[in-house]
Amino acid sequence: MTSPALHLAELNIAHLRAPVDSPEMAEFVAQLEPINAVADTAPGFVWRLKESESDPTATVVHEYGDHLLINFSVWESLEALWNYTYRSEHLAVLRRRREWFLRMMEPYMVMWWVPAGEIPTLAEGMRRLERLKAEGPGPEAFTFKDSYASSEAVSLPAAAEARK
Repeated sequence: MTSPALHLAELNIAHLRAPVDSPEMAEFVAQLEPINAVADTAPGFVWRLKESESDPTATVVHEYGDHLLINFSVWESLEALWNYTYRSEHLAVLRRRREWFLRMMEPYMVMWWVPAGEIPTLAEGMRRLERLKAEGPGPEAFTFKDSYASSEAVSLPAAAEARK
């Protein structure tokens, strides 16, 4: 079996309700290590941005503001990311997101295709998210709801269906 020519890059951001080291966020922080371990061993997982190789609970430090939590990863396919997001232990944490994060009225997640073996930069991910906000979904910046398949087209249920 040959590996796909394209992989899926994914960036999502969340606005914290409180500082990450506050008591209000303790339960979320306690779940970081086990949920990241699920991602790291999920079928189709390629890479994720880590702040520390030795501290699995360390959140990514960046220049976009202390209130912004960033998750940035690369997957072999849209289906692989979908399965991790909605068909693994990650879903239970996702369902509780309002406890830890403010509701966002604009896009907070973006995906795009990258050549297999390429690791995009965080700056590129933030530019793609801004593009999605400004122009809406397209081949350069999309979401699960409005995805643009690579040459390995997949058919997935709408995210809303999976959350019912």
